[in-house]
Amino acid sequence: MDAIRAVQAGRHYFSAQIADGVIARHFDRDASRDLLRILSAREREVLQLLAEGKGVGDIADLLHLSRKTIETHRAHLYQKLDIHDLPGLVRFAIRHGVTPLE
Repeated sequence: MDAIRAVQAGRHYFSAQIADGVIARHFDRDASRDLLRILSAREREVLQLLAEGKGVGDIADLLHLSRKTIETHRAHLYQKLDIHDLPGLVRFAIRHGVTPLE
């Protein structure tokens, strides 16, 4: 009913869930910048390459590092960012400008 009344009055209506999400994203920008700051330059580089679809072996070859080192960087990313899977890392990288959506 609140939505109908708001629209009838010419106002916009957002559910509490949508409004909370918009507010959280707006105010969490500083927090996301802090998350990027806790990553080393190499971790950010590995994050970008993972988000671009490169595999561990390809990244190891590109950076002249061992696969184990890349796997360790990936594990640190999961831990520091509190993300538990590769799609989550990709979403994080896109949302925070580490890599473009393209």
